[in-house]
Amino acid sequence: MKIAVVGAAGMTGSRVVTEAISRGHHVTAVFRRTPPDSRHPDVEIVRGDITDVGRMSEVFGGVDAVVGATRPAPGAEDTVAATAKALLDAAAGTRVLVVGGAGPLRSPSGGLVIDDPVFVPLSWRTIASASTTQLQVCEAHDGDWVYLSPPAMLEPGIRTGTYRRGTTTILTAEDGSSRISAEDLAVAIVDELENPGGDRHFTVGY
Repeated sequence: MKIAVVGAAGMTGSRVVTEAISRGHHVTAVFRRTPPDSRHPDVEIVRGDITDVGRMSEVFGGVDAVVGATRPAPGAEDTVAATAKALLDAAAGTRVLVVGGAGPLRSPSGGLVIDDPVFVPLSWRTIASASTTQLQVCEAHDGDWVYLSPPAMLEPGIRTGTYRRGTTTILTAEDGSSRISAEDLAVAIVDELENPGGDRHFTVGY
């Protein structure tokens, strides 16, 4: 499979690149500022800005799937809607997996995760709100997309190769935590690309 990863130098994107090539896929690693650290023969490194729809349409030509793993810089959360739409427009019917946020998931206590301080402290609310907007942009678009909401806590860790899959309600462990390593999130992403689960919006977690 040929996979384009947008945001390939970031925490999630870099791990998707590693996971995909470990399974024998060819990756086009798209970066905007700092190039990803990869010299693998199955990785093509490309500079590009996702808001340049014409350029990205060329980059996506011939790929089987696109992973959008970008994240706005602090203070630039209001750019998420335009970025998400540009990504879907550039893909032009190619399947896109958008790595979003936990904000639009349902909370076990009722309501949305964005409104539950157990999962979203006040300092995280702006970026959580951006992920809700991001999902709304996807829902309004007629492209072939799937939206992945990570659990509340996503950090670098180890690859266990195991995780649980859910739909639109946040997954929690027995201790009430909601988390996954970036490495295992990448496992879930490539699993979804190889064997689509059929849900437009889904989540994973331990």
